[in-house]
Amino acid sequence: MSESAYLLIRDPLGRETVTRLLTGQRVTLGRAPTNHVVVPDEQASRLHAEIIPTSAGWAIRDLASRNGTLLGSHPLEDGKVLEPGDVVSIGRMQITFCEGDPPSMLSGTAAMEGEAAADPGGLEPLRGTITHRRTRSRLLEAIDETCEVVPRVGRAAAELCRLAFALAKTADVRAIARLALDSAVQGVEAAHGAVFLPAGVAVGQATPAPTALEPLATVPDDWPATDLVGVIATVLRTDEAILAQDVRPTAGAARTSLSAPIRTGGRPIGAMHLEMAAGGRQATPDDLEFVMAVCDALGVAIENLSAREILSSRLASTADENERLKRRLGEEVQMVGTSPVLEAIKGQIARVAATKATVLVRGESGAGKELVARALHEASDRRGGPFVCMNCAALSETLLESELFGHEKGAFTGATERKAGKFETAHKGTLMLDEIGEMSPAIQAKFLRVLEGHPFERVGGSQRVQVDVRVVAATNRDLEQAVAAGEFRRDLYFRLKVVEILVPPLRKRPEDIEPLARHYLKRFAAEAARRVRDFTPEALQSLRAYHWPGNIRELRNVVERAVVLSADDVIDAHELALSQLSSAGETGRRSAERPAPFVPLTLDELEQRHVQATLEAVGGNKTKAATMLGIERSTLDRKLTRWAKQDG
Repeated sequence: MSESAYLLIRDPLGRETVTRLLTGQRVTLGRAPTNHVVVPDEQASRLHAEIIPTSAGWAIRDLASRNGTLLGSHPLEDGKVLEPGDVVSIGRMQITFCEGDPPSMLSGTAAMEGEAAADPGGLEPLRGTITHRRTRSRLLEAIDETCEVVPRVGRAAAELCRLAFALAKTADVRAIARLALDSAVQGVEAAHGAVFLPAGVAVGQATPAPTALEPLATVPDDWPATDLVGVIATVLRTDEAILAQDVRPTAGAARTSLSAPIRTGGRPIGAMHLEMAAGGRQATPDDLEFVMAVCDALGVAIENLSAREILSSRLASTADENERLKRRLGEEVQMVGTSPVLEAIKGQIARVAATKATVLVRGESGAGKELVARALHEASDRRGGPFVCMNCAALSETLLESELFGHEKGAFTGATERKAGKFETAHKGTLMLDEIGEMSPAIQAKFLRVLEGHPFERVGGSQRVQVDVRVVAATNRDLEQAVAAGEFRRDLYFRLKVVEILVPPLRKRPEDIEPLARHYLKRFAAEAARRVRDFTPEALQSLRAYHWPGNIRELRNVVERAVVLSADDVIDAHELALSQLSSAGETGRRSAERPAPFVPLTLDELEQRHVQATLEAVGGNKTKAATMLGIERSTLDRKLTRWAKQDG
């Protein structure tokens, strides 16, 4: 089978087009616009015939068409291998099989070369109207092949168009200088030429001195572009193109030359100089116009190249910054510790992340609830989407509704423009709502509808908004008690508690204290550029013995402060600023750990002290004191009188 073959297609009007046959590709012929060769003839079937590659060569086969296919003057019955010169007729369309390269120009209306390619969808309205199919224009590749039939102005325009495409695809200043020079030399039929630019081209730079320019491209390559300082200086100084005679009188016979400025940012930064052959064709003003256009195209290409380099540098810098942020986020999301309870939480996250279930994370403030939510997001198929976190206790009811669901312009005082809420921002991602127990009942109702999958409306709007968001709620409140007190909706409670993850306080998992401390030590030492490498044994003992009322958040702050203020490469116990606060919910327990010395008292003495303390608490009001003690006022008076006599 020939390495190069094509179909020469002639329509009833004598117009010709070419379709290449590509190795291994099946070519279909028919009336439907989805065929490789469209036959706009009513005698053709929608899918009429096909040409396929075989081991013996290209073969044609009729596809049960309504009116049949002719090969030469005989009906095509079975598949047949085509020979060069075979003519296939479908209706009034003639298709000739040829080998070799297709002709550069076709008879009749000059149609450009095409290649077999599938049509995109959506062409049903154009059925029967397609007459030619092309993939590229020869004007952008080989203007010299068609220049004989194109007027001079058209040739110049086509050459500039081709040059613009070529310059746009080139990423080196020397290469674009060479392209522009070759185009100008060919366009004006010059004998010599050179492009002068500074070594480091920058957009917007001041006009350089002529001596600062160097010939980045010359024609021919070894042409000594010398003795041109004067003309280049004139071009740069006046910012004008020049058509001159004998700019280099020592060169011999009279000749004309063309010089034009190359501009970027509105300023000349270089020049192009062309010289015609001595005693040959003389340059004209039209040639000068063409050279100026080439130089303008070259200037734009230099600007675009500079912009691409700047953008590339910024993209590289942004990529590095993104990589650093990803590493930082990875550190934030990393769950550090070896305790069994932490391993259980990791297992829960792994099982729940792949589902769409709403998750309720419970634990004390600072215990790591947001870390659990982030870990859920990163382990899910939503990790490519946004992770949005919001504290419900930080805003009033009106502002909380606006932050969650967004608002329209003019919805309330200060709403100067439409604002998307957290639900819209978190579309296709995860929304973490911290302190969910602080929501007002009105917002709880709207929030419940969104959780159930219903659309919502922005504050002050009527347009319904549908989002796809996974909600992770977090709280340190006793929601069961809030439900019993009527402060939290029962149906919302059950909707949130699909999956519950309990995050115990740090004091309940002492195995994690030392790994967390070392993790934060390494991180903050790197951020602060300090050579703090470890804790002393006494410092580690202090960390393990401390009750951590602020949980992981407090541990992080303690380690950061110690790293910043430490004067040595190890942190000692006295450098740890540990507070004397009681842990949340453990005030009574800690008081019981340090009871006051026992003093024996009689029941009468104990009663007297209790009554006196009650009176002091109510400001001496005996009626209130008696009511609180659960006795009559007269009984209280008798007791006070008796105790006064005993003391007297």
